[in-house]
Amino acid sequence: MSNNKKNKHTSKPKEELRPVDIYFKELAITFANPRNRISYVVLLTLFFFGVMGLIWMIPFPQFDFLVKMGWHTFLNWGSIFIAIVVYAYLKLAPTLSYAMLIEIGIMSFFIVQLEYFERDGGPAVWMLTGAIALLSFLLLLVVSKKEARPVSSADFLKLLAIGPIWMWSMLFKKMNLKF
Repeated sequence: MSNNKKNKHTSKPKEELRPVDIYFKELAITFANPRNRISYVVLLTLFFFGVMGLIWMIPFPQFDFLVKMGWHTFLNWGSIFIAIVVYAYLKLAPTLSYAMLIEIGIMSFFIVQLEYFERDGGPAVWMLTGAIALLSFLLLLVVSKKEARPVSSADFLKLLAIGPIWMWSMLFKKMNLKF
């Protein structure tokens, strides 16, 4: 009897799951086909880039005081979108949000390059990023249809919303890094 009591107290306490762990577990169950993982990585990245580019290109009001300070080029709807996304990811998993911030920085660089390309006579950035977002969204739908279980609309939206940091979490796990 005392032996049972001793085992109860010496056993490891059950680790409490964070909300992000629960979300990732749900995504892993819903999007379980390992052959689709690379497709999700590529298509989620492209979708995020396309959406970010579309939001970036929405005209932002030019405030005189920002123009005088030289900040008008750094403030746009894309900056606000980035701040909201990084904050939301930071609340879920700080380490993953930092990885995502680096990815967003790289994407921002390419959006600015597309702006230069448009200025030099290339196609409109909103058209390119819109096409990327739409095509990757449609391909994500097609890929998700190849899952063993049907994917609900709510699960698909969850994939779009937190899928980017879910992909980072898989890389962190492979490298044995905590997040």
